[in-house]
Amino acid sequence: MGTDTGERSEPRGGHARLAELCRRLTDASASLNLGEEGLRLVDTITSALRSGLPPEELEDSFDELEEVLLAAGHSAGLGSYRTTPTLPPPGYQRLPVPGPAHPPLHVLACPRGHCGRVEAPPGDDAAPHPGCRVFDQPLRTVPLR
Repeated sequence: MGTDTGERSEPRGGHARLAELCRRLTDASASLNLGEEGLRLVDTITSALRSGLPPEELEDSFDELEEVLLAAGHSAGLGSYRTTPTLPPPGYQRLPVPGPAHPPLHVLACPRGHCGRVEAPPGDDAAPHPGCRVFDQPLRTVPLR
């Protein structure tokens, strides 16, 4: 039998609630409408993360922010659950193999590797990378192998 040390470990793929907060802060079409308390919590969390505190040490603040989100009518809180129906995924398509005819494949990810946010790069190579509003940095390029 294992012993519970009371410590929370970061799930594989990064801190899920941090990824959802980052997504929500980036989505300009979805205003959070959190009020003063919620904005204070967002500022507390982002300031602590920018100063180097790992997200696992902010679970109490994430819990409080989740409560504020739920009270403001955001039914999923900081969960990544979707309430809108989604279409069935299209059939899988074969990925091009990098080689002379194809550039190397990559995705954009959390600039500090704390969360599981991943996005496809913009189609235009000259376009700036989307940003992370939690760390106020552009997403980093991660090559796919």
